Amino acid sequence: MPIHDISVAIAPGETPTYPGDPGIEVEPWAAIARGDAANVSMLHFGAHTGTHLDAPAHFIEGAPRLPTLPLEVLVGHARVVEMSDDVRAIEESHVAAAALDGATRVLFKTRNSAFWENPRGRFREDFTYLTAGGARALVERGVRLVGFDYLSVEQFGSTDFPAHHTLLSNGVIIVEGLDLRAVGAGTYELICLPLKIAAGSGDGAPARAVLRTLE
Repeated sequence: MPIHDISVAIAPGETPTYPGDPGIEVEPWAAIARGDAANVSMLHFGAHTGTHLDAPAHFIEGAPRLPTLPLEVLVGHARVVEMSDDVRAIEESHVAAAALDGATRVLFKTRNSAFWENPRGRFREDFTYLTAGGARALVERGVRLVGFDYLSVEQFGSTDFPAHHTLLSNGVIIVEGLDLRAVGAGTYELICLPLKIAAGSGDGAPARAVLRTLE
């Protein structure tokens, strides 16, 4: 069974971060080259860096936090839905046309995936996003996990974040920052496990996500 790595590599100066989020720093804490017994790196970046999960607590005070997310939602069959390059906003009509047929994990492959080809740390404000109507349509169809191929499902510059609120208030886990360039539309097995960060507000965490073909 071929395995597709759909995670974004985290590297300073290469991986873009959402404006206002912490930058990425990876520094040597200990180094064999300078006489230490082992190499140890020190990491500094935000919980929503690269490929990451949004827990309900990201936007809703008192909502479920990262450590409480059900693992059974993060592993299992997932439908990759491919949007044409002229789609700038995923509406209710796009969700209806996808004929999800009971899929509970849906990953959207859009023109955004091409942005990962050579990011050079540049954040793209013109990314394709999920509308409030599209989010409601997913909730109505019983979707429990929504994956997106850029650093947010929300239209850049939004002030009320309707897609996030609609999904998270209904217990839908959001996975952002996926790289779906090498994956075609269809059904796969998703394995997406975040770091088990028990401190802080429990808003989210970076994750390693892979898809495994079913045949």
